[in-house]
Amino acid sequence: MKKNRARDLGLTLPGVPGRHNAITDVGGVLVGFETLSSCRDPALATGGLPVQTGVTAILPRGNEPTPRPVFAGIHALNGNGEMTGSHWIRDGGYFVGPVLITNTHSVGAAHEGAVRWILDTYRETWERHHLWAMPVVAETYDGVLNDINGLHVRPDHALRALANAAGGPVREGNVGGGAGMICYEYKGGTGTASRVIEIDGGAYTIGVLVQANHGLRPWLKVLGKSVGETMRDDRLPGFETERGSIIAVIATDLPLLPSQLDRLARRGSIGIGRGGTPGGNNSGDIFLAFSTANEMDLPQVSAPFKTLVSLNDECLDPVYLATVEAVDEAILNAMLAAEDTPTARPPGHICKALEPDKLLACLEGL
Repeated sequence: MKKNRARDLGLTLPGVPGRHNAITDVGGVLVGFETLSSCRDPALATGGLPVQTGVTAILPRGNEPTPRPVFAGIHALNGNGEMTGSHWIRDGGYFVGPVLITNTHSVGAAHEGAVRWILDTYRETWERHHLWAMPVVAETYDGVLNDINGLHVRPDHALRALANAAGGPVREGNVGGGAGMICYEYKGGTGTASRVIEIDGGAYTIGVLVQANHGLRPWLKVLGKSVGETMRDDRLPGFETERGSIIAVIATDLPLLPSQLDRLARRGSIGIGRGGTPGGNNSGDIFLAFSTANEMDLPQVSAPFKTLVSLNDECLDPVYLATVEAVDEAILNAMLAAEDTPTARPPGHICKALEPDKLLACLEGL
């Protein structure tokens, strides 16, 4: 069943979205999912615990057979989480290959799958030049809704998510790595949004994909209104303190250098702040930004000098604003697309999805 996204509800969200209002509005970017759900396949459940997990795959340059880096930047608002490859992104300013998002205990399995994809996709280049693979794999914790200790995600699931990667509209809610995630004590998960801005007569796109698993209900704000203070029904037990995380991947076709992408990644924290979270102590709030512009060869096979184009820093303000808006909207889309999900720990509860009618009524009353 297709659910309404935030804009479908008539909410007056700022900014101009791209065609699909998704990260795939950035040319060449593909997204794929592999979802493991015992609600759909009861045979997956083990020891009486439900399985709700998976892998989300993002291919910055699609399935191009030639490995080409993307300039990148990274920021951790609160570092209680993992994103592999982050040290090299800080030092080298780029990465090669896919970005995967999964659950906390499945980083290793997803990483193995991503390495296999790199070795298979770029085999000739890797073998000829004796190169290393350092894919980006990030996580958030889904142990409330998923048997996370069952280690259900395997490398083949990561490979399937990568094989499923496509452009166009992106599924949201209980899909991929977002299958078992909780956001402001509502069912959270995968969400996406985009913005189109004009600079010097040209149109450029900023696209965002989030795995939203953060926040406490009283913190929740929508369009600047503190709806969480009023919408306190169906709260889950055990959420007296923050116990989740969020990963946000920000893509753009603007020609931005690594230092500019570092700053862009930092704006992701302002985006999640618009939704009300202060970035809790137990939360991993980690942001990755990359640019598909400045297409280039691997440094190991490049000429000694490079010619690059970069945006003037004085033009960054609308880029920052578009990113903040898109992150905020992507989180709201994740909650609106989600479906009610049974809990694993403690069992016997239902993590409810955000109901559009209740949200609209609350907004009207504030």
